[in-house]
Amino acid sequence: MHRVVVVGGGFGGLQAALALRHAPVELTLLDRRNFHLFQPLTYQVATGALSPGEIAYPLRAIFTRDRNVRVLLAEVADFDLDAHELQLRSVGDVPAPATLGYDTLIVAGGSRYSYFGHDDWSEHAAEVKSLESALVVRSRLLSAFEAAEEEQDADRRAAWLTFVVVGAGPTGVEMAGQIGELARDTLRHDFRAIDPRDARILLVEVADRVLTTFPPSLSAKAARSLEKLGVTVLTGRTVTGIDAESVTVDDERIPSRTVVWAAGVTASSLAARLGELTNAERDRAGRVTVEPDLTLPGHPEVFALGDMVRLHDRVLPGVAPVAMQQGRYAARVVRDRLRGKESAPFRYRDKGNLATIGRAAAVADIKGLRLSGFLAWAAWLVVHLWYLVGFQNRILVFIRWSVSFATHGRGARLITNS
Repeated sequence: MHRVVVVGGGFGGLQAALALRHAPVELTLLDRRNFHLFQPLTYQVATGALSPGEIAYPLRAIFTRDRNVRVLLAEVADFDLDAHELQLRSVGDVPAPATLGYDTLIVAGGSRYSYFGHDDWSEHAAEVKSLESALVVRSRLLSAFEAAEEEQDADRRAAWLTFVVVGAGPTGVEMAGQIGELARDTLRHDFRAIDPRDARILLVEVADRVLTTFPPSLSAKAARSLEKLGVTVLTGRTVTGIDAESVTVDDERIPSRTVVWAAGVTASSLAARLGELTNAERDRAGRVTVEPDLTLPGHPEVFALGDMVRLHDRVLPGVAPVAMQQGRYAARVVRDRLRGKESAPFRYRDKGNLATIGRAAAVADIKGLRLSGFLAWAAWLVVHLWYLVGFQNRILVFIRWSVSFATHGRGARLITNS
């Protein structure tokens, strides 16, 4: 049978595998994690609104009835494009084959946050793109309130109660709003020596407004909603330094013990390696340039998609719908080739943007329809529940959100990391 290898179990890779599981192919899905993570909700794990298992789903469970699909826990060490082989390395103590052959390769390596040449900042400013980092952020947030409760010095207490979010895209806005709700709603009666509502929450953005991918009118509404939650929005400001006890914004040093990074992203290292092997161009964010059918130059059997690629004429948004549509498209091209058919170039269908700020507060730009407030928030809930993988997870998240809305509580406020 035709051998198809999909690298990456994120949105793009998973959609490609789902679209090919009933095709006459021998399919291998390879990932260094054994689960698919619904990244748009990792910030809710970081703020105790959801538990990790509610936004992650085992890859093997998704394909348990598909006998032609193999799930492999491993990591790509290198590519041999001429031999049509992957060189693999083991993940932890789990052994992996040294090589893996393919007839068609689909690479969906995703991206990671970029600290713009200051990788040392990552030690003090964790991100929420991965499940592991989200748990670190959750522990740091909750530990900050615990430390403030016991701190006797007023200045040091203020530093513990100062939270800085860097980057005002959807993740940064949603993260800042959730911290505001956590401090001013969920925790307000839990402590004796401090009032969590005294927390200072700063959202720092180098651009002149938040949510720059949204229309200016919705950006303004989002900023007002954040201010109602006690978030101070600092636009047109640049972070120039981060250490264990402070953040420097332009020339101002702000004492803070908890920083969350939600700024720019850079492509997976797999993009750099594929670019080297195919002489494909790469942009400043490390994205490799692909052909109109998402294949690499000179290698029509190798597809690359998602956050790690750009098309010749444009860069598509680094959001889940792009990767999902590209994954389904790559699968369709594979099926067409098996039937001897030609495929049209990839075309992205923009279904709109959504971002939630807090309780019953969100903004939505859906094909020119601009919504804010409760209607946008309801649309956000429906869309995220619809795309969440696993019927059980949808039910659990719906129940969790319903209980949280009724009680103003968060049931996953656990400190699990030092």
